[in-house]
Amino acid sequence: MHVLLVDDDAALSELLTEYLAGESIRTTSVFNGPDGAAAALSGRFDAVILDIMLPGIDGNEVLRRIRQSGGPAGNVPVIMLTAKGGDVDRVVGLEMGADDYVAKPYFPRELVARLRAVMRRQRDAAPAQSWKVAALELSPGKREVRWRDAAFELTTSEFDLLESLMRAGDNVSTKEELSLQVLGRPRETYDRSVDVHVSNLRRKLAAASAEACEIETIRGVGYRLRVQS
Repeated sequence: MHVLLVDDDAALSELLTEYLAGESIRTTSVFNGPDGAAAALSGRFDAVILDIMLPGIDGNEVLRRIRQSGGPAGNVPVIMLTAKGGDVDRVVGLEMGADDYVAKPYFPRELVARLRAVMRRQRDAAPAQSWKVAALELSPGKREVRWRDAAFELTTSEFDLLESLMRAGDNVSTKEELSLQVLGRPRETYDRSVDVHVSNLRRKLAAASAEACEIETIRGVGYRLRVQS
């Protein structure tokens, strides 16, 4: 695995690079926003660890440029580094397409666990089974989703969320289940990650299908996918 680390704290980046090397993860570090965006869009990296506070442009702007670029580089998994208690930063990052976040100060072991969970979801998609509901079709092996044969882009977490909802059929998926299946971790108290990913996916499905695809909210329980014939 080759990871891009975008953080202006050179000392912390060096320590994290040493730790990741011990986990057989190769790291390239950059220390400002413009260089981080350019490196992320090069297509050389399997994942990006991105700090919010950066010189030049901040991490949210870097993330926006990544997600708006399209193609494989635009869908690279991104884990945001946010300030402890920075709930607004976390929600904004998730809304803009981050796959997960880790609060600073963090334990490197936790960061590695989050990173491996994101990469495992992207890598271990079952190649044979495809899912189709009316005109909505999802192919895990190709990491591709289509509405009436027109493909549209989803982030890694959005793709996995849609697959989980399609697998569930008419059954309601709880937030706890979705956190384990999509984020690879138990849902924490007051954690809005699943809700924000649902909101992003809901918006993209509505745009691609002219609102024929809907994610229904079952209050106090979770979510269910509805697709018009």
